[in-house]
Amino acid sequence: MDHDDEQLLRRRVYGAGHDHPGPRPDRRYAELVGGPLDRLLLDITGWTPDEIDTGVSLETELGQFGPGGQALYDPRPGNPACWDWGGDSP
Repeated sequence: MDHDDEQLLRRRVYGAGHDHPGPRPDRRYAELVGGPLDRLLLDITGWTPDEIDTGVSLETELGQFGPGGQALYDPRPGNPACWDWGGDSP
């Protein structure tokens, strides 16, 4: 296992339970960049290319709208392993 793999395995996954907060080697992840969920990993295992291209709206209490709010993330052009924050939504 190289240094990058070790760093990845120390990260937290969005929506993962406290008993298994880190990534698993058999899954595919995108890093959330910016916004309230910055540096969390999003499990995109099994997502179709269309689902990935669409981006995602993720529930978070940390955004501009507090509990019940959403953080919007889209894959970065040319680097779909990073998803950039596009703003918050109620």
